Amino acid sequence: MTPVRGWPLSFRLFASAALGAIGAFGQAPHGHWGAAVLALILIVPVFLASETRARAGWVGWYFATGYFAHALSWIIEPFQVDAERHAWMAPFALVFMAGGLALFWAVAFRLSRHFGATAMGQSIFLVVTLSLAELARGYVLTGFPWAGVAQIWVDTPMAQLLSLVGPYGLNALTYAVAFPIGAALVQERRLQALARPLSFAAVMVVLTMGYASIRPRVQDGPHTVRIVQPNAPQHQKWDPAYAPLFFARQIEYSAALPRPDLIVWPETAVPAWLGSAQPYLASITDAAQGTAVVLGIQRGDGPRIFNSMVYLDEAGRQSGLYDKHHLAPFGEYVPLGDLMGRFGIYGLAATAGHGFSAGPGPDLLDFGKMGKALPLICYEAVFPQGVNGAPGRADFLLQITNDAWFGTRSGPFQHLAQARMRAIEQGLPMIRSANTGISAMIDPLGQVTASLALGKAGYVDAILPQPQQPTVYSRIGDSPVLAALLFLAALVWFSIRRLSK
Repeated sequence: MTPVRGWPLSFRLFASAALGAIGAFGQAPHGHWGAAVLALILIVPVFLASETRARAGWVGWYFATGYFAHALSWIIEPFQVDAERHAWMAPFALVFMAGGLALFWAVAFRLSRHFGATAMGQSIFLVVTLSLAELARGYVLTGFPWAGVAQIWVDTPMAQLLSLVGPYGLNALTYAVAFPIGAALVQERRLQALARPLSFAAVMVVLTMGYASIRPRVQDGPHTVRIVQPNAPQHQKWDPAYAPLFFARQIEYSAALPRPDLIVWPETAVPAWLGSAQPYLASITDAAQGTAVVLGIQRGDGPRIFNSMVYLDEAGRQSGLYDKHHLAPFGEYVPLGDLMGRFGIYGLAATAGHGFSAGPGPDLLDFGKMGKALPLICYEAVFPQGVNGAPGRADFLLQITNDAWFGTRSGPFQHLAQARMRAIEQGLPMIRSANTGISAMIDPLGQVTASLALGKAGYVDAILPQPQQPTVYSRIGDSPVLAALLFLAALVWFSIRRLSK
């Protein structure tokens, strides 16, 4: 009998929310992964004290709501850019986002509570169901896997497991370490019960350290990339009084000596639509002095508008175009946009109707002697399945983004962490140019080799590391993890049902 069962339900739910909020300290910029693991361990006794499945579901919902409310608190920042229009939406956005994402966890907790089954059996079933719930969160309704538990490991050797099992597999391994320890805490012979889960955790640590130590060493490549960061605050970015200043900064940084092999500007870096941007592009070509340039720009095609990336070759010719395909709901478009527009509700980054249109999907851009790049615009780097869906193997990843929307607290740091995860998963370097930061060169092991701090205007010249061989995860994706979790779910389900009879 767990002592938690003697607590009033209201206190248990409050404790669950508090544990979730504490667990979010594992996310960037805090990086206290121990807080996240401890929260995952301690929520299990509260879960096992639930007298009904419904109460177990509420425990999961409160825990996850506390976790996401803290981890995603940056989501109020975009609504402050145009406060007169959008500030009233900010608290609703945070509450509905945290509470909505928590529904995935609530279902997992409810399904895992089986009376008559052992505490350890239920904790193992929770590992499987919550892992499946997190996988669903990354795919359902366009997906939003931000703040996945795997992100807490980005600065540790555990992150190298991403190259084997990806983020959803690493989620599952994290739960597999934490939940059985939590179940052991409520058993009568606690020290004896802790022996197995602690031994499993120790073995995982040893194997992970061993794997991280044999990962291929990063090799520098022959090319230098200039990453430009103009630091244009979002409320000034399109202001006619300030936009020329930000553009001039980028021109100045691009013209500086010595000459790199490639210059990268951030998302929507040009204050004009592509169809009428020739004077701007001519200025960029003159400043680049024979160096190829990648830049973000908006473009129109009839009634449709796109958030795009353009590649200008050494002669200033447009030699590549990519349209963002994974758009941000309520940011770049609004479902039923024309109808919502009648009520004055538009995407934060759009001003009419449905907003931006989605491009055809992941693609590769040919950069000549530098190889092929997989372009990613803004939060496309959050989705591992999008990176895995590219039509071929890239030589490097290329992300341009405008993280000014995310404020200066946690959002930009978490976005960078996820970019680092994509590099590890693929075994590829990533060039990352962010309007207000954090711009960075990331090597195939997820380490930042050069960067520009948040809120700083400037540029950095960085050597582009060599790509490594395709990783296991880049070859197999999420399907094997899904299949293994479904098999384990069936196995544990039937075992629990048999033992409960």
